[in-house]
Amino acid sequence: MTDEQLSRRLSYLLRHAPEKMKVTLEPGGWAPVDAVLRTLRVPRPRLERVVAADRKGRYTLQGERIRANQGHSVAVDLRLPLTVPPPLLYHGTHAGVLEAIRAEGLKPMGRHHVHLSRDEATARQVGGRRGQPVVLTVQAGQMYGAGHPFYRSENGVWLAEAVPPEFLEVPE
Repeated sequence: MTDEQLSRRLSYLLRHAPEKMKVTLEPGGWAPVDAVLRTLRVPRPRLERVVAADRKGRYTLQGERIRANQGHSVAVDLRLPLTVPPPLLYHGTHAGVLEAIRAEGLKPMGRHHVHLSRDEATARQVGGRRGQPVVLTVQAGQMYGAGHPFYRSENGVWLAEAVPPEFLEVPE
């Protein structure tokens, strides 16, 4: 298994299938490193290398615990503090979903939060995973002022429970 494959498997286990490691995620989304190593059948130095090399900063490794920083589909409280967002944030997507977004806004779609980027370039990269990217502008400051909570994960991804359409600028 390549390091990229290992990273994808680690993401799957920590975000979507901790039961495959026979663990329940601890508060904060933490899993015991020994359970991860046992399930993935890799030595700790390799796990540490994959975590350190992950360009998106998906994981945090602290002592004998590891977690995915965001993107969970399983019930977990990451214990992230409420954070005041910048005035604008961005979301990358593709043209095939724009009609639904215009009508309903952004929804977490099986995850706990909608993921937002601080800059357009990151949003464009995220949106490009499924075809021609489309970047949406989120009026985060106004949304926060209207009482919507925001969180920021350790790797800088902004999280919102949803983004109502009135706070979105969607290109035609």
